[in-house]
Amino acid sequence: MFIGHWAPAFAAAAMSKRAPKLGTLFIAGQLVDWGFFLFAIVGIEKVRVDPEATVMVPLDLYHMPYTHSLLGSAVWSLAFVAVLLMARRDLVTALIGGAVVLSHWFVDLLVHAPDLTLAGGETRYGFGWWNYPAVAITLELTLIIGAFVWYIKRTNGPVMPPYILLGLLLVMQAINWFGPPPTEAGLPLYLTALASFGVAAWVAYWVGTTRRHMQDRGLAAASRRR
Repeated sequence: MFIGHWAPAFAAAAMSKRAPKLGTLFIAGQLVDWGFFLFAIVGIEKVRVDPEATVMVPLDLYHMPYTHSLLGSAVWSLAFVAVLLMARRDLVTALIGGAVVLSHWFVDLLVHAPDLTLAGGETRYGFGWWNYPAVAITLELTLIIGAFVWYIKRTNGPVMPPYILLGLLLVMQAINWFGPPPTEAGLPLYLTALASFGVAAWVAYWVGTTRRHMQDRGLAAASRRR
């Protein structure tokens, strides 16, 4: 899963005006992958190229207990909650952000080959939908487009910025699906992944500054009526 991890970010921003800003939610949606690639750079977690790993993704994610176990994801989620609490002093805001972080594991569960763990043990989980391209592609597009449409309906502002973001995400996903596969797992792959997360989060931050939640607009209208 790639851009599908940002579907919970759009959904959270649509759900409540107390949600963190969209850029923050984009960081939350991929936070454990930020951690994974940073850990891979220093050798704490490990991946190797294996063309037979799955049909769509030739990566064997064989050691990632600190980011892609359910326990590890929960720790990242709680850490994100703590950071948001310190920054925003709003428990609801913090919990929404933490839920988006934790969603990563459950979305990955659908598409990964069995390489996810509960707490870093030997038993591994994953439904393996990456082996069924039609299913995985449909799932990813349905998640991101559905959540995006909900976000557009629940917020108000210029139309162009969010559609620029959606276009960027679709281009990134097309490159991920149809571009040349990686030949080795190493620093260029890790930095490319981190750069893509950073660009998406930066554009999402910009989009978030241009839109206001419908609840805010309703409160403003009510205030004017009084």
